[in-house]
Amino acid sequence: MKQYHPLLLTPGPTPVPDEILHATQEPMVGHRSSDFEAIAQEAFQAIKPVFGTENEVMILTSSGTSSLEASMLNIANPDDHIVIIVSGAFGNRFKQIAETYYQNVHIFDVEWGQAVDVPAFIDFITELNVDITAVYCQYCETSTAVLHPVGELGAALKSFDENIYYIVDGVSCIGAVDANIARDNIDVLISGSQKAIMLPPGLAFVAYNNRAKQRFSEVTTPRFYLDFNKYLKSLADNSTPFTPNVALFRGVNAYAQLVEQEGFDNVIARHYAIRDGLRSALKALDLDLLVEDQYASPTVTAFVPQSKDELAYIKNELKSRFSITIAGGQGHLKGQILRIGHMGKISPFDILQVVSALEIIISEYRNTSLIGKALTQYMEVVKAYV
Repeated sequence: MKQYHPLLLTPGPTPVPDEILHATQEPMVGHRSSDFEAIAQEAFQAIKPVFGTENEVMILTSSGTSSLEASMLNIANPDDHIVIIVSGAFGNRFKQIAETYYQNVHIFDVEWGQAVDVPAFIDFITELNVDITAVYCQYCETSTAVLHPVGELGAALKSFDENIYYIVDGVSCIGAVDANIARDNIDVLISGSQKAIMLPPGLAFVAYNNRAKQRFSEVTTPRFYLDFNKYLKSLADNSTPFTPNVALFRGVNAYAQLVEQEGFDNVIARHYAIRDGLRSALKALDLDLLVEDQYASPTVTAFVPQSKDELAYIKNELKSRFSITIAGGQGHLKGQILRIGHMGKISPFDILQVVSALEIIISEYRNTSLIGKALTQYMEVVKAYV
């Protein structure tokens, strides 16, 4: 059966709303003109509520990984001790970046699929017995679908040593969670455009508090394109230090308008309703979930098929027969899990497509009828939201 409307359910990039696409297609303006200054001024301000910050958000024309790298170069000096929490592929990316530049890198490993144990982490840094400059953690570890307790960790770090800088990678969840820099004691919160912010790839975002802003000016680590001081100076003039992606800046403003229309609290509630409904549906299909309910991300769900053959059958059939694209595992979880992204422009009824398709595919593969079982469980959850 031909499916004419493909459904992209990867953990990024995500579907882009028509309103954003239209905004990005407007006639080009000079990036050193008053036209762009008006666009940039709106963008720097409009994105603030999504990050839970009082300061204007820096916007870099680059991928989300650039903000990971920049968050190190602008916080840590060459001889500083920094700690990286690694619980998946993107925590490991933080590790790889850190080890490229710094000698004193300490790694706190968390089992993939588990959330960071905050008391155990505090014990770990206590036993290091060194002056720690910064701690780096994912908000949502995309590769496992874990949502770390960033608020609990921020409070614990502040109690342990208020001088430690706390940097959080929110690439795969900002726009779908109740982020708040002050409440959660976060110094730098970063993200990218192609996830829950539902823009095309190409922008990175950096939110920060005043303590971090001061630190940017003091750090001696060499950097050029990723020097936050340059971005802050240009931001004050409603501009950027280097050529910006003008079209995507317009997309930021269109995104902010969509969030305002829906209401950010409603955006968050929609993501959590989908998460809870999908998890119930997958359980009804006798599919194990990688992450405990308490730490399950509202933007991506990881599940474990009953065999590698079943995994391959599900992924291939979703794509070839139903035009639904989901993601496999990363790192040592490759070939073991599948991941369904449900962030950005995704409604509860979009997910009905993948749930119904899974019922058909798994019923065929296991030679038993599961039709209606997952859909019923899903709707029992989301009916309260809709």
